[in-house]
Amino acid sequence: MTAKPTSQVVSIPRALTVKELADLVGVTPIEVIKRLMTNGVMANQNQTIDYDTAAIIAVELGFDTEEEPAAEAAVAPAAVEEEEIHDDPASLKPRPPVVTILGHVDHGKTSLLDALRKTRVAAGEAGGITQHIGAYQVEMGGKLITFIDTPGHAAFTAMRARGAQVTDIAILVVAADDGVMPQTIEAINHALAAGVPIIVAINKIDMPAANPDRVKQQLTEHNIVVEDFGGDVIAVPVSATRGDGLADLLESINLVAEVGELKANPDRAASAVVIEAELDSSRGPIATVLVQSGTLRQGDALVVGETSGKVKAMFNDRGERIREAPPAFPAVIMGLESVPEAGERIRAVADERLARQVVEERRRRREAVEQTAHAHVNLDTLFNEISTGKLKELIIILKADVRGSAEAIKASLERLSNAEVKVKIIHSATGPVSDSDVMLAEASNGIIIAFNTRIDPSAKKRSDVSGVEIRSYAIIYQVLEDVEKALQGMLEPVFQTVIDGHAEVRQLFKSSRLGGIAGCFVTDGTLRRGSNVRVLRNNQELTRTRCEGLKRFADDVREVQTGYECGVVLSNFDKFLDGDVIEFIHEERVS
Repeated sequence: MTAKPTSQVVSIPRALTVKELADLVGVTPIEVIKRLMTNGVMANQNQTIDYDTAAIIAVELGFDTEEEPAAEAAVAPAAVEEEEIHDDPASLKPRPPVVTILGHVDHGKTSLLDALRKTRVAAGEAGGITQHIGAYQVEMGGKLITFIDTPGHAAFTAMRARGAQVTDIAILVVAADDGVMPQTIEAINHALAAGVPIIVAINKIDMPAANPDRVKQQLTEHNIVVEDFGGDVIAVPVSATRGDGLADLLESINLVAEVGELKANPDRAASAVVIEAELDSSRGPIATVLVQSGTLRQGDALVVGETSGKVKAMFNDRGERIREAPPAFPAVIMGLESVPEAGERIRAVADERLARQVVEERRRRREAVEQTAHAHVNLDTLFNEISTGKLKELIIILKADVRGSAEAIKASLERLSNAEVKVKIIHSATGPVSDSDVMLAEASNGIIIAFNTRIDPSAKKRSDVSGVEIRSYAIIYQVLEDVEKALQGMLEPVFQTVIDGHAEVRQLFKSSRLGGIAGCFVTDGTLRRGSNVRVLRNNQELTRTRCEGLKRFADDVREVQTGYECGVVLSNFDKFLDGDVIEFIHEERVS
C-alpha cells in the first residue's frame, strides 16, 4: 500500500480499479468498497470504475481531484483518420488499389481469384508457390494491385462495421449463364452502401448458356448501369477457367484506380487493418494485415484493439520473409500477444511500454463504459436525432415474405422522405432476417424492418449485442404508420416477437389421446407449455399455433431447457417431418 499523498490533490485516470483507487488515496480496498456501497455502487476490488465515481470517493476522503491525462492521447483510435487528414499533400505518394471480389456463391469468385494468382505465376514469380494468407498482389503493366480474399460480402461488411473501410474497388462477379441471383443483389447493396466503385466481371462466358447482355439488363434493375447501357460501371466478360478477359479486368482496375488518385504517406508510423488471424500451434498468434498508411517494419511495437506486441517476423503472400511493408501491401506478422479479430485496427507506436499503456487504457475505458449500449439509431429516438440535426438519412434494410410486398413497402417508405430527413432503403429482399442483414445495418447505422418474415436466432443475438433495431410487422400500413409517426416524434409503444427457444424434430410418435407427438431435441433457449409457436420446414414457416403439452419421458412438464429431449404436442398440427424446427415465441413490449 502506498503512503497517503502529502498533497491534497490526487490525479485520477478516466478509469481505474477499486484497488488502484485505494492505493492512490492511501486506504484499504475495503474502505473504498464500503463508501461505494453507500453511494449505491456495488464493486469488488478488481472491478473498474470511472473517473466521476472515483472522484466522489476521493472527495469524501478529503482529497481534491483532477483527471489524469490519458496515456493514449497521441494514439487514440480516431487518430489514424485525423492524421490522414493532416498529412502534408507533398508527403503523399501513389499506392496500389485494394480490391475485394464479391458475388453469388458458385458464380466463380474463388476460380477468378485462383486464375488471377496464376497470371502472376505465369509472369515469372520465383518458385510459383503462393501461400493463402487472405490477401495477395498481382502486377499489371508495371503496377501492383492488392486483392483481399474474403469469404464474401458478410466479411466485407463486418470489417466496415468495425470502422475498417479497406476496399478501394469492389469486383462483382456474375455468372453469364446464371445471371443476377439473391446473393448478387446482397453483394451489390453492400458495395453501394460502402460507397466504393464497382467493376462487374461477367464470368463463365465460355458456357453454352452464357448471355452477358441479359446479365447487364438484370443489373440495371439494381442500380448498376454498365457502360454499354449508358452508365458508368465497367463490365468485363471473363472466363476464369480459360483465362479469357483477365488482362482486361486488371487493366480496368488500374483505370478506376487512376481516376481515384489513390495515395498514402509511407514515411510515418504505420497504421494497418487485420484481414484475418489465427493461433498457429508452432508460431503463436499470426495475423494477415493490410497496411493503410505509413510503413510497417520488423521490430515495430504494435497496438491492436486490446492486445499489443512487436513484429518479430513478417512474410509476404509468397511466404518470403520481408523487413518492411509499405501502404496497400499485405503481410503476415508474428509477435502479437493474442489473436486479434478481423477488422481490428493496428497502430505502430514508439515502444512496447507505450503499447502496453495504450492497451491498458483501452481496456479500462471499455470496462467503464460497457454498460452503455452502442447508440444506434432506432424509431423511438429518431425524432430527437432529426431535431438536433444528428440525422439526415433514415437507413432501412427491408426483409419481406414475398417480392411484391417488399417492392410495395419500399416504394411507400421512400415517399415518406421530407425536408429534414431522407428515407433510404439500401437493401430489400425476401426471406428471414440474417446475420448479413444485421451487419449491413450495423455498418450503415440503419434499422431492419421484417415484414411477415422471421428473424434467424443468430441474427437476433447479433442485433442484441450491436444495438441494431429489428422491427417485425404483419400489416403494411402499420409499417408506414410507425415510420411516419417516428419522423414526426409521435410513435406509440410497440410490441415485437421474442424467440424463447428452438426444438428440432427428430422422431414422430402417435398417441390415441393426444394425436401426433413430435419427439424433439432443444437446440437453444427454453420451451414452455402454453407458448405460441411457429413450425419451420427448410427455413420456411408452415404454421403458427400453440404448444398444448410438453413431455419428458412419461411425465407432463411445464418447461424444457437447452440440451434435453422432449415430446411436443401442438394445437391443430401434427404433420411433422424429421428436421422440422419448432420455434417458441412470445410478444413483448419494446417501447
